[in-house]
Amino acid sequence: MEHNEIYLMYSIAQQLVKEHRYDVLYLNNKVEEIWLEKYENKTSTVVRLSANGFDWKNHLKKDIGIVFQKAGALRKLLKGKDIQIHNVYISPHSPIDSWEILKKPLTVQDKNPIQMKIYYLSGDEIETERNRLGQNIGVTFTNDEDLISEELMETTTQQYKVELFHKVQEKQERNVFNYGKPFITYFLIAINAIFFLLLELNGGSQNNVTLMEYGAKYNPLIMDGEWWRIISSMFLHIGLLHFASNMLFLYFFGSLAERIFGSARFFVIYMLAGIGGGIASFTFVTNLSAGASGALYGLFGAFIYFGLFHRRIFLQTIGRDILILLGINILLGFAMPQLDVSAHMGGLVAGFIVAGIVHFPKRKNVPLQLGALVIYVALCIGMFIYGMHQNEANPIYLLQNMEQSIQEERYEDVVTSATKGLENPEEFEAMFLFQRSYAYIHLNEIDSAIADLEKCIQLLDKPSDLPEAYYNLAILYDQIGDERAGEMIEAAYQASPTDDKIKEMYEKISKD
Repeated sequence: MEHNEIYLMYSIAQQLVKEHRYDVLYLNNKVEEIWLEKYENKTSTVVRLSANGFDWKNHLKKDIGIVFQKAGALRKLLKGKDIQIHNVYISPHSPIDSWEILKKPLTVQDKNPIQMKIYYLSGDEIETERNRLGQNIGVTFTNDEDLISEELMETTTQQYKVELFHKVQEKQERNVFNYGKPFITYFLIAINAIFFLLLELNGGSQNNVTLMEYGAKYNPLIMDGEWWRIISSMFLHIGLLHFASNMLFLYFFGSLAERIFGSARFFVIYMLAGIGGGIASFTFVTNLSAGASGALYGLFGAFIYFGLFHRRIFLQTIGRDILILLGINILLGFAMPQLDVSAHMGGLVAGFIVAGIVHFPKRKNVPLQLGALVIYVALCIGMFIYGMHQNEANPIYLLQNMEQSIQEERYEDVVTSATKGLENPEEFEAMFLFQRSYAYIHLNEIDSAIADLEKCIQLLDKPSDLPEAYYNLAILYDQIGDERAGEMIEAAYQASPTDDKIKEMYEKISKD
């Protein structure tokens, strides 16, 4: 292979790219092969350049068949339904036997036929064949290979190689960020906005009762079978700042993720990451909670997955900013206790795994995708079962469950939950005793209620910690004629003088 042929190949490619708006589809320096495409009028004009010559017609014919196969494999990358290939060979010698019959246009019959024309630039035929190529694709080539020195030719060839390689990289970057328009992102923002308005118009987005009514994550209700709260809580936000910051994040990073993965894959990542974050929150956080943070952190996980497969593009474009922002958010999560770190981390991990399930547009990796699906399902089921056991023994969950039971007047369930909670009450022993005494009162078990309240007030540092305990005990003492009723209501009144029911009871007992 002579250097002149290599220069000629890269010179033709460079002219087509720079002067005639051809895109570089494929570049292989090892075998000196370049594929270019220009899309016009619903037709893809493909120029395939090869600096490999053939001694025999059969060898050339075999390579033409291989080019047809490659064209079929590249069909998904081509924009036009009609594909016209101009297959150009550049070699210092042509096949020994008669091969000119291969110059006739060739066609592979298919639903969308592929047409091919062959050109063989060799010896005296270089100028003729190059002009024939130019006429067929509507361009005029500059001929300068006879005017420059071999040293300059070598330098220029290297320059052309570098420039064309950069074109390939630019095309790859455009492609990976252009697989979808952010329709789903805008749809999700609209859904979140609608729910935020509903909350504000029906009690307020910071009202716990309203949040529970519209589907916030509340462990006792999830334990009772309302598993759908793990999903519905993704679309609720607590306060304007929470809503605005999450929607701003979704607008910028959701749009980017949707362009990388495509709309359908993005939607799957968002939803399943949100579910993963919700399950993690259910498992490790007993407080009432809501927000899209789990799903949004899932986008971080998806970006990291993208970076594993497109490391150079990731680091040269979004990678640095994504990693810095992720680090800042993780630190803020641990520094601000009101943030649901479990949902964040659960969403992050889930987003990474789900990105493995959906993988990338126009690419498949079935073993990896199936493995990721198995891992996701196993983690979600395992985490949910673990969360059920964790909640059953968690004092805060038991208190929440008792509160729910009191609202529904299920007082025997309150007694059961309180008794279980008192086995390992941590710092909530006084509250368990108080709630159980309240249930005993409604069950007309006065002696048990008095016993619990007496233990409860012994555990309190001061009456202001729980004046209702002193108030309830005063009422019960008064009912049984115990003189200590005055002492109890005095303590309750001193702790909470503005409470109307305490004040009324204080005045009644004082008169008596």
